[in-house]
Amino acid sequence: MLFRTVPKTGDRLSILGFGCMRLPSKNGGIDEARAIRQIRHAIDSGVNYLDTAPAYHLGKSEQVLGKALQDGYREKVRIATKLPHWEVRDAGDMEWILAKQLATLQTDHIDYYLLHSMSKESWEKMAKLGVLAFLDRAKSEGKIVNAGFSFHGTLSAFKEIVDAYDWQFCQIQYNFLDENNQAGTQGLRYAAGKNLAVMVMEPLRGGNLAGPVPDDIQRIWDKAPIKRSAAEWGLRWVWNHPEVTVVLSGMNNEYHIDENLKAAGSALPESLTPDDLARISRVKETYLRLMKVGCTGCGYCMPCPAGIDIPGCFALYNAHHLFPKDRSTRFHYISRHGGIIGDVSYAGLCLQCGKCAKACPQHLPIPELMKDVKADMEGMIRVAVPVFKGGLWCMNKIAKVRALFSREKSHD
Repeated sequence: MLFRTVPKTGDRLSILGFGCMRLPSKNGGIDEARAIRQIRHAIDSGVNYLDTAPAYHLGKSEQVLGKALQDGYREKVRIATKLPHWEVRDAGDMEWILAKQLATLQTDHIDYYLLHSMSKESWEKMAKLGVLAFLDRAKSEGKIVNAGFSFHGTLSAFKEIVDAYDWQFCQIQYNFLDENNQAGTQGLRYAAGKNLAVMVMEPLRGGNLAGPVPDDIQRIWDKAPIKRSAAEWGLRWVWNHPEVTVVLSGMNNEYHIDENLKAAGSALPESLTPDDLARISRVKETYLRLMKVGCTGCGYCMPCPAGIDIPGCFALYNAHHLFPKDRSTRFHYISRHGGIIGDVSYAGLCLQCGKCAKACPQHLPIPELMKDVKADMEGMIRVAVPVFKGGLWCMNKIAKVRALFSREKSHD
């Protein structure tokens, strides 16, 4: 495992951080036993930075991380969690939220504490409520060690927040598709120039830059003299920037964890060759041509008042265009979101209320995009769903009759 240094404190952090927003799932919740095994395996392999938040997994992420860090693991790591601005009405709310987080995480201090998902509007709200005095107080009391913020907004707002306080670190979305989105490369360099450690989230765009990848993109990767997975290419592009301190990966698969750990043992800054960088640029151009929606699957838009699975609809809509040879994506869309498997959750239910767009860190015009998804993916949904459901009903009845016949025959 390689490590990089927090400029203002000298703290040594693993270049690979464990993001706890997408822990393995089971029966609609977190698969706790598996998640704990994965977290501890990563720590045993050198990871010492773990990132969570109250919003992740509907409040369960902090709880599971707290359990995973028992038995001596807490002393080996730095915990990062976040203050959700949408739950803050007055200064007193900040105190009880932090107290609750400390109890849930089963610790007496949080190493890296962030104001969650800052933009111009949320920053102005929190500043008026006295958040900087709260951070000073929490640090003086030893409840938090380092203060920072995560960001989803404009470059100008990012610079304003960076300059407003003596932060130790910040967290931005950054990958080879987002060089000029949100804080982007300019923001990365600006923060580093102010001696802030920079933690990177969404290095693979919510997994969209990892495998499987479209044929047009795989052909570009396959021509590289050094063979790497799409995920490793994406992570190495971020690590190639010396201004980056930690790259967070939402790892929930044992193979992917080990693959990322291996890459984190050799991904030095400025180690990619000019040929490597040119190859990644060609991949970027191809993705931008093929991809319809820049959704990372973060889930901030959820729950939808109309019951739409917004990230799920976007994922299959993108897949339909990224993998044109795969004729099954519309079928999967209809079966998954049309009520055949699970609840009805298709894009055509959109009420155009705009709640999702206000919550989206990517600032996507989700209601308008829902119209595109509906037009492209739902032409047969009102016909196909009753047909499929009828077929499933008939198959179920036939199975029951056969089972009954088998039982009667066994008694002859």
